[in-house]
This record gives sequence, C-alpha cells and structure tokens, in this order.
Amino acid sequence: MNNIFSEIAQVIQNRRTTKPAQMNGQSIPDEQVQQLLRLADWAPTHGHTEPWRFRVYAGEKVKEFCQAHADLYKANTPEENFLIFNYEKLLHMGDGASHLVVAYMKRGDLPKIPALEEIAATSCAIQNILLGATALGIASYWGSGGMAYKPAMKEYLQLREEDLVLGILYLGYSDKAAGNGKRTVPLEEKVQWM
Repeated sequence: MNNIFSEIAQVIQNRRTTKPAQMNGQSIPDEQVQQLLRLADWAPTHGHTEPWRFRVYAGEKVKEFCQAHADLYKANTPEENFLIFNYEKLLHMGDGASHLVVAYMKRGDLPKIPALEEIAATSCAIQNILLGATALGIASYWGSGGMAYKPAMKEYLQLREEDLVLGILYLGYSDKAAGNGKRTVPLEEKVQWM
C-alpha cells in the first residue's frame, strides 16, 4: 500500500461525528474553513453542474442563525406539537461551534440530469468538508434536525422550489477525544462479488 492511500484511509476511518454540545467555542481560522470549501468544490459532478452551495456563518452570525432557526421552529410548529426543549436546543446548538455551514443543492439547468444526481454530488461535497475537517483536527457535525428540511428553512434562505437543503454543518474544536468507530453489519453482508 502506498503512503497516500494509507493517509486517505486513515482520515476516512477516523472521521467521527462530534455533537455541537461537545464543541468548546475555540475559533477556527477562516482560512481553514475556506480550505475545506475548496475541497468541497472538487466533488464529482455530472454535466459539470456543480450543484453544491454553502452559506457560512462565523462569530456572532452563528448565534444569529441559531436564533433564526429556533424562531422558524416556533413560528411553523403547531402549538400542540411545540416543545420548549426543541426550541432551546436549536437556539443553543451553535454555542460551542466556531462556524456553521448550511449546505444545499442548487438544481442545475440541465433537466436531463436527475435531481438525485445533484443531491449525490452535493453530499459528496459535504463529505469532502467532513474529511478535510478530520485531517485538520476540526470537529464536525452534519445536522438534519429542526427545520433543516422544512419549507420554512428554504424560504428563510430564499432558495428556489427546486433547490434542497441537505443539512447544517457545525464546525469547531472539542476537548473530548473522538470515540472508536464501529460498523454493525459486516462488509461481506453488504457486497456481492459477481
């Protein structure tokens, strides 16, 4: 095995999800976040549509987004389903994060390319960010809760009907060591060699 493969394999196998509550509030240099976005830009893309788009929030803008996210939840949840716990969770989700990145798919102008391929390309771009973060010692969390997938979030971000939010990435540092990874289904059960 060559060194490059070994290094890539190590980064992939060591990538872990770190809950935002475990992030310590230490700031990531903007230049490093920009490096992660450059990695995202090299995701595979059918027809060169490059559908990935990112809204980056840093510093006080993280708190502003979290406030807006919590307010969207409150305004768009029927009173009988509203939970103050969920509101508070969304409000404080980014308290320890350095940066928050809303990742969305901007549907390309080539109708022959299925939306699923645009979603897959954007997901690959997100994975590039997560792997780059791991290589830089940055903790990350790909969140899909709250209002992330709801029409109200799309409206808040002023996206088109055909665009799609794929998640909210929380980036920061953590004092807690990443846990051991595990897979519950053996690879042999997931692969058929023909």
